[in-house]
Amino acid sequence: MIKVGIVGGAGYTAGELIRLLVNHSQVELDFVFSTSNAGNYIYEVHQDLLGALELKFTHKINPDVDVLFLCLGHGNSTTFLEKNSFSKKTKIIDLSNDFRLKEDSAFKGYKFVYGLPELQKKVIQKSNYIANPGCFATAIQLALLPLAKASKINSSVHINATTGSTGAGVSPSKTTHFSWRDNNFSVYKAFTHQHLGEINETLNLLQNNFSEDLFFIPNRGNFSRGIFASVYLTFEESIEQAYELFETYYKNEVFTHVSKLPIHLKQVVNTNNCFLHLEIHGNQLLITSVIDNLLKGASGQAIQNMNLMFGFLEEEGLQLKATSF
Repeated sequence: MIKVGIVGGAGYTAGELIRLLVNHSQVELDFVFSTSNAGNYIYEVHQDLLGALELKFTHKINPDVDVLFLCLGHGNSTTFLEKNSFSKKTKIIDLSNDFRLKEDSAFKGYKFVYGLPELQKKVIQKSNYIANPGCFATAIQLALLPLAKASKINSSVHINATTGSTGAGVSPSKTTHFSWRDNNFSVYKAFTHQHLGEINETLNLLQNNFSEDLFFIPNRGNFSRGIFASVYLTFEESIEQAYELFETYYKNEVFTHVSKLPIHLKQVVNTNNCFLHLEIHGNQLLITSVIDNLLKGASGQAIQNMNLMFGFLEEEGLQLKATSF
């Protein structure tokens, strides 16, 4: 059994972590840190956990936990680690974007590794500090990894992806409250989204001299959770060759699956899965990719990384059922 601490315990990603960890056979939940909720029962905030655990939020940390999950807003993980120290045995998995890029990966003696298991599983297994990928970045990279590995991204890549409202976090804003989001749809951060940086670094890692443009249009959808990404680029081979490329790349992956049938969000919501579907139109290869933004796009992938770091089965605690209807 390993002892786990969570910092930033009141948000969506922390809530998902707690739900998964209370059913993980190798984990003891040691503390959930939240300054705004210290002293309150966790189930008073994450109300579906009533009856699942009696733990309270705390404003104190245990510096000797085996693994620490940082579920803080972007920019706040660095501040927290500047003020708080942990033992050398404590492994850290950060869910913000503070350490994802190479230029940000070294901090206060920590050396963070980019935690996309389908990209560098063996590196993750040997690492103590993980920068968990972004949700859009996960869905998009999983659509492109086999092509980059084979050096077949030789044109501009066009990406249109839509996320649910939970992708914006638990704090309310103009574009997340119900009366704005319901029956609505909008574009934001067109061509400039922060996840482009980590996507570009991954493609450069896999494909030498990668220099193609990524044209990314992120959208806000009027649903709570999930990401549907449509990615297309020039591809001069057949659909059979495309499927062979993807199926070979993902043949040993427990959470990423290639479908011959068209895919939709409900197949993956409430799971740690990514489903991919391929189509050829003329000389354009269309890849559709679907994930749950809070699970494979955040907390589920964080636990997948934890499992790899501690030598557990990769799917331990993550054998989840989709809500199909």
